Amino acid sequence: MSKKNQTREQILSIAFEMASEEGLESLTIGELAKRVGMSKSGLFAHFNSRSNLQAAVVEYAGERFAERVIAPCRESSHVSIEAKIRHMLDNWLTWNGSFQGSCMFLDAWRESHADDDPMQKVLEATIKKWLHYLHIQFEKGIELGEFHDEMDCWQTVYELYGLYLSSHLFRTLGLESNGAQKFWTGIDELFARTRKLQR
Repeated sequence: MSKKNQTREQILSIAFEMASEEGLESLTIGELAKRVGMSKSGLFAHFNSRSNLQAAVVEYAGERFAERVIAPCRESSHVSIEAKIRHMLDNWLTWNGSFQGSCMFLDAWRESHADDDPMQKVLEATIKKWLHYLHIQFEKGIELGEFHDEMDCWQTVYELYGLYLSSHLFRTLGLESNGAQKFWTGIDELFARTRKLQR
């Protein structure tokens, strides 16, 4: 890795920590330059704008998400697709809980934004990649005969993500247990509907 790329990686690592603690909106060229120990012009040369910096941090966060949530499940053996998905969901909740405030992706999402907003483009691609990966897992479950053939995989992912969002909101309001009991109860009911009945 070149020195320039090493410096960029170090900058993004510190920026990621800042965004994790204070949110993406806290990221400015000036404040990050102080934390990194660089001049504002030196830092600016790596990203050219605050929006590009935020987009780079979201992309960096997506890579960390894959490392912490998806990779451990790929590397582990599971007795079933359901067990693998549950493993990922547990990692997903841990990821969410690792931030001081809101989950970075939820915090960064904006319903209304300019079409050329670099951060929103990266964020949309990152979230879609995760949703597609979950969709693939349910498709595999059908192929292996674990889930019933009539299951709508996208509808299942939709319901699953809804449970995640609800758990996040309830946890923020102090209405969810530390063990995310309401979330897991919803997941139990979801899988009860998707499992193929054994004859």
